[in-house]
Amino acid sequence: MTAHPGPENSKLSINFCGMQFNSPIVLLSGCVGFGEEYTRVAGFSNAAAGAIVLKGTTLEPRLGNPPHRVWETPMGMLNAIGLQNPGVDAVIADILPKLDFSETRFIANVCGSTIDDYAEVTRRFDDSPIDAIEINISCPNIKEGGVSFGNYPEMSARVIAACRTATTKPIIAKLSPNQTDIQENARRCIEAGSDGLAVINTITGMAIDTETRTPIIGNVQGGLSGPAIRPIALLKVKQVYEVAAKHGIPIIGQGGITTVNDALEFIIAGSSTIGIGTALFYDPLVCKTINAGMVEYLDNHGSTGLDELVGSLELGRDMQDSAVSG
Repeated sequence: MTAHPGPENSKLSINFCGMQFNSPIVLLSGCVGFGEEYTRVAGFSNAAAGAIVLKGTTLEPRLGNPPHRVWETPMGMLNAIGLQNPGVDAVIADILPKLDFSETRFIANVCGSTIDDYAEVTRRFDDSPIDAIEINISCPNIKEGGVSFGNYPEMSARVIAACRTATTKPIIAKLSPNQTDIQENARRCIEAGSDGLAVINTITGMAIDTETRTPIIGNVQGGLSGPAIRPIALLKVKQVYEVAAKHGIPIIGQGGITTVNDALEFIIAGSSTIGIGTALFYDPLVCKTINAGMVEYLDNHGSTGLDELVGSLELGRDMQDSAVSG
């Protein structure tokens, strides 16, 4: 068992799917490459993030989508990278040995075009030092797999069930906001064997060049991330928590978190941990600021740890009835 550094403040330590995180912050897939790009940033603290989710990995290498792949929006950005990666064997043989597993937890992000692909990539990561495996059934910027599985509870459950048979490591299902009933999808993923849930992935969007009247994103559509989606993500976390709490399943809440108040909102809504992504592009050390702010909040409110805040949202009777009928 790899030794992990103690937290800078024990109040931030939290258990997620049987893993002890030094901080509730999880660095999201696609935002820090395969981890080594971020951990060498000047000022990075090995207790700044409880876990790092590696870039999406497929069975075979992928070149990704044609440009443009990224487009800035008023309150975030569109991206359609297309899961560019060297393939699972190269990740395990060439990249994982370069990671310092004493720094933080590392979580693989598994993608596929077929259920068999998902299961096989998961199986190969099972025989590696990776701490856990995130199943990306919700990627909105590839033309096959991904979001096609994530928008249908039955297909999502089949993917998770196949991956469950391929590994004994903790499995986290990454849920799509681009679906009709995220609660039903969460329930089916839990029943299929998911140990945790990541809520949410990006929201499908597009941009148009008005001079040429053509899509700006080479893939036509991409995933919208950043502060623009935060209210949507927060509501989805609350909805999924209503299902997950009954089964004792923890949530990584994510979507536009940039400040300590954003992070606290997600935790109060039901997230055990919070994911940081787009914010890292303009403030690589934002995690330290959020960690310090959470400690200050806990001190000011006489709380001994984050566990006391998870799912502590208070709804009066009228609000509860409105939430059910709405």
